[in-house]
Amino acid sequence: MAGMMVAQAPSVQGVSPALSSSLIGTGGSPSDLSLNSAFWGSRKINCSSTLAPCKVSKAERRSAGVSVRCDASKVMAASTAMSGTPVRSTSILVVGATGTLGRQVVRRALDEGYDVRCLVRPRPSPADFLRDWGATVVNGDLSKPESLPAALVGIHTVIDCATGRPEEPIRTVDWDGKVALIQCAKAMGIQKFVFFSIHNCEKHPEVPLMEIKRCTEKYLAESGLNYTILRLCGFMQGLIGQYAVPILEDKAVWGTDASTRIAYMDTQDIARLTLTALRTQKADHKLFTFAGPRAWTTQEVISLCERLAGQDAKVTTVPVGILKLTRALTRLFQWTNDAADRLAFSEVLTSDIVFSAPMVDTYATLGADVKDTTTLEQYLQEYYTNILKKLKDLKAQSKQGDFYI
Repeated sequence: MAGMMVAQAPSVQGVSPALSSSLIGTGGSPSDLSLNSAFWGSRKINCSSTLAPCKVSKAERRSAGVSVRCDASKVMAASTAMSGTPVRSTSILVVGATGTLGRQVVRRALDEGYDVRCLVRPRPSPADFLRDWGATVVNGDLSKPESLPAALVGIHTVIDCATGRPEEPIRTVDWDGKVALIQCAKAMGIQKFVFFSIHNCEKHPEVPLMEIKRCTEKYLAESGLNYTILRLCGFMQGLIGQYAVPILEDKAVWGTDASTRIAYMDTQDIARLTLTALRTQKADHKLFTFAGPRAWTTQEVISLCERLAGQDAKVTTVPVGILKLTRALTRLFQWTNDAADRLAFSEVLTSDIVFSAPMVDTYATLGADVKDTTTLEQYLQEYYTNILKKLKDLKAQSKQGDFYI
């Protein structure tokens, strides 16, 4: 069955309950996994985490009815009973396709001739722009594992751009949901899995999101799937709403007194390099860090926006100590724990570290040219010149999400 997947005739229109059961596992759900004791069959990934210490043996887990195992043999038995067709290498499922990065991956893949299917959560405002571009949109939710198998039928490659919403617990999507997705991908015979992570996540086990990313990397590497892990430093797009628009509209911007440097990258460049990685076997079972040409401090970004906007910024500086105190206070209450988790990530971004990595070897491996990578100066210059200045002249109101370039 190497290199192909067989469609199950009894459930091509929607995976049958029996097949879904064999995909998701028996006697448990991904939420039964602790962060530092993730199981794939009989193999154990030891993620030493301060978040969810777990010393439970496999025997104890069985007696408790905990089993988060994707029984691929059941799926294979069901599939081999019927004749099938090979899966095309151009068939891609993008998870999190409506996000800042996901939409750029979709657009780039379509431009390069891939057949793109997008897994999106049911939402009040449909993702019609994805259909307009030429993608197929299917409803699914990482927090509901039973919705995943049908979306993977006929798919060769999964590109996971998803992340949890600010209002929901970090673990729900970024851990439980990713475990379910990886399990389903393995059972369904997915040929390649691309996962986006965070640079230096292994150095910050005290930060829930970064520890989850590290554990997911490990879980994916041990799953038996052909994978590529791409660690990211920061998006240029996020600077628009944070600094560029408020400065142009003479509103306050928030900064810190830390000297953190971040090598921001345009999501279009990330998408381009991601698709490049799909075309080379040199990226199989590899981890790369994507970083922009230069690492910037908050003050340097603000100064650049001031120069391009032609006006001074109203900067409100928040001491790092205030963030740490706020996190400590929110930890005192159960209903504010999720806020504390996200504040922990903010603390990392406001510490005296550098979020950057050399890209020379990465460009060489992928056969890409560094000259094709957008600098922050170029990105903001184009934004101000071509869009925001015109909107200001027309006295129009702008929103960050409407004007990504």
